[in-house]
Amino acid sequence: MKRFFTIANFVGVVVLCALSAVQWQTNSRLEASVRQLDQLRIEQTASIAQQQRTIAQNDADLDDLRQRLSMSESDLKTALDERNRFAAEDSALKSALDQWMAAVKQRDAALKQYGDLIQKLAADRNDAIAKFNDLASKYNALVDQQR
Repeated sequence: MKRFFTIANFVGVVVLCALSAVQWQTNSRLEASVRQLDQLRIEQTASIAQQQRTIAQNDADLDDLRQRLSMSESDLKTALDERNRFAAEDSALKSALDQWMAAVKQRDAALKQYGDLIQKLAADRNDAIAKFNDLASKYNALVDQQR
């Protein structure tokens, strides 16, 4: 019986060693898995934090873009209003220029007409002076003959 207990004891120790080895491998795999999952958790936490910072920055950029867009729309509206005002002024100035050009044409036509009239009057005056001088010469010649 002693031998039976010795063999049973030996078999029990071998089984216990085998179970310990299996348990050790299982614990090693589980520990490695825990480390890997912990590393993954740390990486995911860092990634989430980076994404939150990116989202916050994107929100700030979006708000800035909205503000700039609003300002651009306001500036565009102002520019369009100015353009419309300048277009109206341009139209008014073109109309005034057309009227002025018509008045200048009328003035030029009147000046030409008055210039022609002045030339005719000057020619008539020169003819009258020439006739007067001729008449005065004849009168003087007649007076000289009577003397």
